[in-house]
Amino acid sequence: MFPGNCNIAKRELSVEQAKEVIAGGVVSCLNPSHKASIDVMQTRFGIAVEIPQKAPSVSLQDGDRLVVMGVSGLPRLENRHEYTTQEVLGAKFTFSLFTVTSEKFEDTPEGRKATEAVRDMAGW
Repeated sequence: MFPGNCNIAKRELSVEQAKEVIAGGVVSCLNPSHKASIDVMQTRFGIAVEIPQKAPSVSLQDGDRLVVMGVSGLPRLENRHEYTTQEVLGAKFTFSLFTVTSEKFEDTPEGRKATEAVRDMAGW
């Protein structure tokens, strides 16, 4: 899924920010087996993304961005295909933007800070 050597930055998004990113164009990598959660994304947040026939194989490259909707508090669906209104209202939904870069960690601001901290601890 990710390149061999990469950095992944995560940024929390509001629903409006997620909508803006998605409106800019996306390649859908939704898993159709999660249709009930995808339906909630469409009905509760007004975010519509095409659902592929089967789960795609994803290979991210330098510069790719990934919008992820995190869901907690929804039960597993057993012997049914959709959530109740009560279940949806009790669940927590978050949106995040993950950005992949091939920049070496030591060349990032965080990497330079970590290197300096190690040098300070070692007395170099």
